[in-house]
Amino acid sequence: MIADLQSFFRELANDHGINLTIFYDAFDFERFLAGFGNTLLLILLSAFFSILIGAAGAAVVTLKKGPVAALVNGYVALFRNTPLIVQMYFFYFAIGSIMPVTRSEIGLPQPLLGSFSWAVIALSLYAGAFNVETFRAGIGAVHRSFEEAALALGYSHRQAFFSVTAPLAIRFSFASLANNLVDLTKATTVAYAIGVAELLYVSNQIWSDSLNTIEMMNVMLLIYLALTAVVVFIINRVEAAMRLPGFGLGDGQ
Repeated sequence: MIADLQSFFRELANDHGINLTIFYDAFDFERFLAGFGNTLLLILLSAFFSILIGAAGAAVVTLKKGPVAALVNGYVALFRNTPLIVQMYFFYFAIGSIMPVTRSEIGLPQPLLGSFSWAVIALSLYAGAFNVETFRAGIGAVHRSFEEAALALGYSHRQAFFSVTAPLAIRFSFASLANNLVDLTKATTVAYAIGVAELLYVSNQIWSDSLNTIEMMNVMLLIYLALTAVVVFIINRVEAAMRLPGFGLGDGQ
């Protein structure tokens, strides 16, 4: 079956000039698969950490005042209003250059954090800044009466927030969160700029070697379209699983 597919795509290249080497050349297939795996890992790690950052930042801004809340607001303003590629370069070249250096087994200098780690950090902080605003908007959408009811039952303000307001706010945040995660999925291509061997990076290597730029660009287009569709599907399924009967944007106000 695999041999038949390889023969089909080889004939497609020879007879029609549609040169999809990733489907019949083992070397191109392996590096393309490795790049795709790195892209998936970037998406998963960055999405996870950005959601944690967003939830923690929104909680801090809501519950605390003074320097701590100001620090979170400053972080949000900084990362939302500067280009992602500048942030990526800053972490990799500026911060990375002053990080401790270890030695490999053969004595060569080795950075403490590699380009992949810096890409995860930059993407997580970038998307996390948007998620702070997403979760904060969700908190603002929860009607005051829910907290008042919890306070009347003897909850403290902090207990009412974590037990009542926050769970409801998450439900209000799903639509905006889905948009943020779709943007994050597409933004992983910026990791190319610091040498992370993700999908765009390896695709560039393949089309440079095989001169099949048009084919590889179309493959990438379809893959990122599929990835964003999967992200939206997962968010929608989680939202459906967490939906409360009789509670919604119109019911909870």
